[in-house]
Amino acid sequence: MTSAPASTLVLAVAMAAAAGLVGCFAVMRRMALASDAISHVALPGIGLALALRLHPLVGGIAALVVGTVLIWALENKTRLPVETITGVVFSTALAVGAMLTTGENLIEALLGSSGALSLPEAVFGLSAAAAVVTFIVRARHRLVIALISADMASTIGIDVAGLDLLYLLAFAVTVALGLRYLGVLLMGSLIIIPAATARQVANSLSAMLAIAVAVAVVSTVLGIVAAEGFHRESGPLIILIAATLFFLGLLKRS
Repeated sequence: MTSAPASTLVLAVAMAAAAGLVGCFAVMRRMALASDAISHVALPGIGLALALRLHPLVGGIAALVVGTVLIWALENKTRLPVETITGVVFSTALAVGAMLTTGENLIEALLGSSGALSLPEAVFGLSAAAAVVTFIVRARHRLVIALISADMASTIGIDVAGLDLLYLLAFAVTVALGLRYLGVLLMGSLIIIPAATARQVANSLSAMLAIAVAVAVVSTVLGIVAAEGFHRESGPLIILIAATLFFLGLLKRS
């Protein structure tokens, strides 16, 4: 099997960096289970795009954006926990997606696939990853303040609802970036596991962000390389490597 093109590795690294940063705030917001569920919202969009003979990424992004805005609106309207709302949206999306997507397309959507990137995919991926990384780095202090106390954040002029929406959209875009490599089943894991690993060993926010990015990038690159060597899809191997680093972190902490 030929080695992965440079463009694929560059985009994978950019995707992993975005996942590491977004995941830190997902862990701090106790969104671990909700994060995995949000990624499944892409499935009906992928199925609809395939039925309409459109690129699956187009449908996946559209479904993620619509699902994210719906979750945000319902959370603000009902004040139910985000995990509860996400669970309802996730279950609905999974049922619709399973009906719209069958056979090989369903497996590919769930677990990701290998293959050369098209120019539009590469351009979108790098631009979107840069936007997510920039947002998280610039908004990290506001995100922490809003997490500690929404009332205090509002007092100092932070639009908490707007910030939450931007964060959830950044999350959705990050999921979309990883659909090629990990699919809707595993992308949530790459967002959560590196951040959970970093939280065990980091003693500051900056360290947590840096460690999460490092774990996500190392896991992704090693997973892609190992997938070529073992002639397997990269997604499961990426997550297995990330999980291994997580358990090694547990041993170090103990």
